[in-house]
Amino acid sequence: MTIIAAADGSALGNPGPAGWAWYVDDSCWAAGGWKHATNNQGELKAVLELFRSTAHLDDDLLVLCDSQYVINSITKWMRGWKAKGWRKADGKPVMNLDLLQELDEALAGRRYRFEWVKGHANHPLNEAADSRARAVSEAFQRNAPINAGPGWVRSGDGPAPRRPTLTAPATKARAVAAPTVAAPLPAGPAHPELFAFDEPAACHTVSLELSADEHDRLTGRAARLGVSVEELLRGLI
Repeated sequence: MTIIAAADGSALGNPGPAGWAWYVDDSCWAAGGWKHATNNQGELKAVLELFRSTAHLDDDLLVLCDSQYVINSITKWMRGWKAKGWRKADGKPVMNLDLLQELDEALAGRRYRFEWVKGHANHPLNEAADSRARAVSEAFQRNAPINAGPGWVRSGDGPAPRRPTLTAPATKARAVAAPTVAAPLPAGPAHPELFAFDEPAACHTVSLELSADEHDRLTGRAARLGVSVEELLRGLI
């Protein structure tokens, strides 16, 4: 299925007290911000945190965004900037480099698309994200507590796991080495576990042939979770 979410940023004074927010519904949203940042930084951070919050899922993601800067940065300009050492066509360094590099990492292996929506035009999801981002910027302005929201909460999914520290990206290969798993339990009373790991047993080898695109998605997901490809496959089993 497809997750539909709005992402928005706010900065009072631009730069000034700033906030970001992504929003799916009233029970599934998150927000945050800084004492001093720009509107573009808030817009980028909202999208980044949306991808991080859904990294444990395999759903397609439709991002509703009122920032042409964010959409163009991700869908049109980022590849060229990266190829030039994160510099623009005129040779000047790309602004908001840290956020863009984190986004580049978070997007790896994900299925997503962006849809531009006009800001402040009564679009329900955009208005909900905008109001929450602005509430954070106003809270920073008043030195008041921040409402960070419930985070990712969707029926059947459970909350998103804590984001691990990522290791270096895995080297690309045409095929993935087969994981080794323990043999199934012998016939007998019902047991809640699929495999027994408490005693030595004969092992089975499982081979898996992947296309280049499938391999990229698999290694991207493993990198985001901070595990090896083999560990990720064992978890799926």
